[in-house]
Amino acid sequence: MGNFFENKTFKKIDYSGKKLLLSEFERCSFINCNFTNSDLSGITFSECKFHDCNFSNTKTVDTSFQSITFLNCKLLGIDFDTCNRFLLSFYFDECRLNLVSFYTLKLKGITFKHCQLLDIDFTETDLTKAIFDNCDMYKSQFFKSILFKTDFRTAYNYSIDPELNKIKKAKFSTNGIRGLLNKYDIDIE
Repeated sequence: MGNFFENKTFKKIDYSGKKLLLSEFERCSFINCNFTNSDLSGITFSECKFHDCNFSNTKTVDTSFQSITFLNCKLLGIDFDTCNRFLLSFYFDECRLNLVSFYTLKLKGITFKHCQLLDIDFTETDLTKAIFDNCDMYKSQFFKSILFKTDFRTAYNYSIDPELNKIKKAKFSTNGIRGLLNKYDIDIE
């Protein structure tokens, strides 16, 4: 392994278009950094926070994200399904995620708070006890997803087919019922 960084803060660094050296970051903070088109493959991030960072089209093959917090970040076109799955854990707050894939990941207890989740692939994702707090989920796909005790009460613009997903004790608001009945092409007033 390359470099090891612990309890460091990285501010306004432009990593765009670069392949980062194999490194391990533990309890580090990244503030206003640009990771657009960068290659984070093989890097380990443990208990790190990313604030106001841009992750557009970032490559994450075998990248370890363990207990990671994203605050007000832009994450576009990322295939998180290529990450190292060992201890994979995220928290997203006020982030914009578009065209992101979580395909087949186990994301039990994940929280998305005040996020834009547009055209996200949650196919075969385990979202047991996940929380979608005030999230726009337009065009996000759920297919064979596990949604046990998942909280959608304040989420909106989602479309989930209960017949094609495992839904048990999931929470929905009365206003969100429309997102469970879209395939029937009925009018709900």
